[in-house]
This record gives sequence, C-alpha cells and structure tokens, in this order.
Amino acid sequence: MVLVNVAWSPDGGDLPGAESDLPGLLTAPPAAFSELPAGLPAEGDIRVTKRHWGAFTGTDLDLQLRRRGVTRIVLAGISTSIGVESTARAAWENSYGVVFAEDATTDMDADAHAHSFGKIFPRLGRVRSTAEIIAALDA
Repeated sequence: MVLVNVAWSPDGGDLPGAESDLPGLLTAPPAAFSELPAGLPAEGDIRVTKRHWGAFTGTDLDLQLRRRGVTRIVLAGISTSIGVESTARAAWENSYGVVFAEDATTDMDADAHAHSFGKIFPRLGRVRSTAEIIAALDA
C-alpha cells in the first residue's frame, strides 16, 4: 500500500506559490496536519510526502510504483477535486490503470466532488465502490 500525506516546511517556504484568484494555504499548517492515523503505515507500506496537489508532482511515487511493477492503482482521498483529481490525471498520463474508490473519497465542495466523479474520473479510469474493489482483489 502507498500512503500519501501532505506536509511543508515550518517556514512555509515550500508552499506552492503561483498567483491565483483563489489562493490556497498562505502559511504552513501545524506539523500534526501531516500525521497519519495510528498503525499507518504498516510494515511494507510506502509513504510518500507531497508538497503539491498531486502525489506524483515532485515525489518519487512513479519510481516506487514502477520498480515494483505496479500498473494499476486504486485512488481514494479527502480532496476529490484537488488532490485526488490531480493525482488521477498524472497517473493516467503515466499510463497507469486507475480505479476510483467512490465511497472512500470526499471533498469539502459537494458540487466539485460530483463533477469529478460524474465527468472527469470516468474518462481516466473506472469508478467503483470499496466493496467492488475488495471483491475484485479477492478474486
């Protein structure tokens, strides 16, 4: 399993800084922001820390997956229309098969979440429930 968290330096010097009409974070969040739940990662899991929206940008995620012969990934996350969608686009562009765990993904903006799942993700891969994904893995 690959677990991706997001973190920045305490001074915020590595926060994405492009100008936009709706800027994101202006200062680095507290260190606890990037902590994973107890028990994660487990032995053998890969942990990737990102500093941009997508998990491929500026990380060794692609290298870690390719070295292990991974060709298909399952995506879930807490920011459908930003982090998950950015990661999905890069995965598709890098020729990974992508499966989206719809009931394990959320967004603070319900309309943006619905747009990603209704319009974008079906073009990038397969949208499934976690039950369907687990059943396919067990088969």
